[in-house]
Parts: sequence; structure tokens; C-alpha cells
Amino acid sequence: MEIGVINGPNLDRLGKREPEVYGKQTLADLEKLITAHAKAAGAQTRFFQSNHEGKLIDTIAKWADDGVKFLVINPGGHTHVSVALRDSIAGSSMQAVEVHISNIYKREEFRHKSVTASACEGVITGLGFDGYLLAVDFLVGKQTPPAKAPKGTKSKKK
Repeated sequence: MEIGVINGPNLDRLGKREPEVYGKQTLADLEKLITAHAKAAGAQTRFFQSNHEGKLIDTIAKWADDGVKFLVINPGGHTHVSVALRDSIAGSSMQAVEVHISNIYKREEFRHKSVTASACEGVITGLGFDGYLLAVDFLVGKQTPPAKAPKGTKSKKK
């Protein structure tokens, strides 16, 4: 199982940009953390970051063509405005989770609306780097078949 992780504008500035909001760890720290977490869960990762909308869209299309089925995406500022990025996620047939390091609902009003969320399975916001790990866990769970009841047991009907 392979999970693609995309980070949008300004996330290359983690550790430098607004550390009171985003913390002091870098994008390299985040990628190392996700890689180790995913590996422990039996998944591989690939990463991409760009400050350019078209490059994000091109990467989603390429990964979809490569057979990547799972995506963790932090669209950054494109979250609130990019219909094109939203359509790219929706058209990729990847199961996606949108992640935000900060709680977008505790910030400026314009950040409260996500255009891209409707193309994703869910949104995790405000949990820092842990949000990415939760997204990985969720997607790994999508790959794992649900547990079956032991033989001889019957489910209770309500």
C-alpha cells in the first residue's frame, strides 16, 4: 500500500513561518515522522510540496496514473479558493484526507470554508503533525478488511 502526501503553499516554510501557529518542526521533520509511522503500519509513502497550484494538480494526476490510491493533502491557502485543485482530487479516484496543522476554525473567517473538503473522505484540522498520522491510520484502515465475527457467533439484530 502506498500513500501520497501533498503539502501546498508555504508548508516548505514550516519551522520558520509563524512558529506560534505551525510549530518549530520543519517539513523534513514531518516527512520523516510520517514515513516512520506509515512504515510501522505497513504502508509506503511518497511526498510532494509546491507553492504552485498547477504543480499540485499535475502531481495528483501523475500519482493517480501511477496507481496511488490513497492521498493525504494539506492544500494550504488553496484550501479556500481552488476549485481546480478540488476537481483534481475528485477526479483522481484516490481516497483522500485533507489535513491542516492549525485549527482553521480558530483563525480568520476566510479560512473557515474549504473548497477542497468535499472531494475528500474527511478533514482533520488543528492537531498539528498528529493530524497527518491520524490520516495515515484512517487510510491504512481503508485497505484492511473489517474483522469477521468468530465462527459460531451471531450478530444481534436490533
